Amino acid sequence: MTRPLSTRDLLSDAVDLHVHPAPSPYPRRITVAEAAGDAGAAGMRAIVIKSHHNATASDAAGANGVDGGGRAEVFGGIVLNSYVGGFNADAVNVALNLGGRVVWLPTVSSPLHLARENEVGFPTATTRLRPARPVSAWTRNGSLHPSVKAVLREVAAADAVLASGHLDPDSIIAIFEEARRLGVRRLLVNHPNFIVDASHAQVRKMVDLGAYVEHASCHYDTRSHYVNFTAETLARWIRAIGPERSGFPRPSICGVRWVAIPGPPIVGSSRPERSRA
Repeated sequence: MTRPLSTRDLLSDAVDLHVHPAPSPYPRRITVAEAAGDAGAAGMRAIVIKSHHNATASDAAGANGVDGGGRAEVFGGIVLNSYVGGFNADAVNVALNLGGRVVWLPTVSSPLHLARENEVGFPTATTRLRPARPVSAWTRNGSLHPSVKAVLREVAAADAVLASGHLDPDSIIAIFEEARRLGVRRLLVNHPNFIVDASHAQVRKMVDLGAYVEHASCHYDTRSHYVNFTAETLARWIRAIGPERSGFPRPSICGVRWVAIPGPPIVGSSRPERSRA
């Protein structure tokens, strides 16, 4: 009889692509080093740390330099919000050259996020923080802005991951299509039914472009402040997209004050970027 998979089996050599540690303008409950230690203790290979406000490659390098074994490797990236200049190819170039591996499209600066910010339940900053300004991917005549294409060229040159952030589904699809045309190989869809509100058909288009889909398990975990959906909703997504294209950060989004950590993933962990985070 085949033995049931344990939590450690499921997490062995996995990479969590969505960790929100301290320091941050938002309240966080775990530092980068602590997150790396927890992940390493669970048998994971690496984590990717994310901030809505600043590039994180330097934070990752600092954590990797901390004495003591057993930690998962830490990678960083950059989110294209107004705090880093939006679609700023110079900032992306620096972040990736410092070892960043993921570039997220706008999150808190997404026009869709800003339109819905009173209903999404995002944290309140604990520091004096200037409001996020909207960052659009589009020119006035309805074409992708040249700055978007400049960013995509940087992502392609570094063979980094392009993640969808909180943009609307049509913008994500258009940017992913242009990204593929410009040579970007690694595409990731973030929590498609939270803020983004994409349909199964829209996400299938993203998957057909080569994207993997990340479901934030905190949205399904009854221990979490951010529980929004039922397990059956998640099952429908997996059936629609395919388990081979579905990933589950553990117990995502690790580090957010109101998300229970540590703990087993609800469904398990797939490894969309196993070869290189």
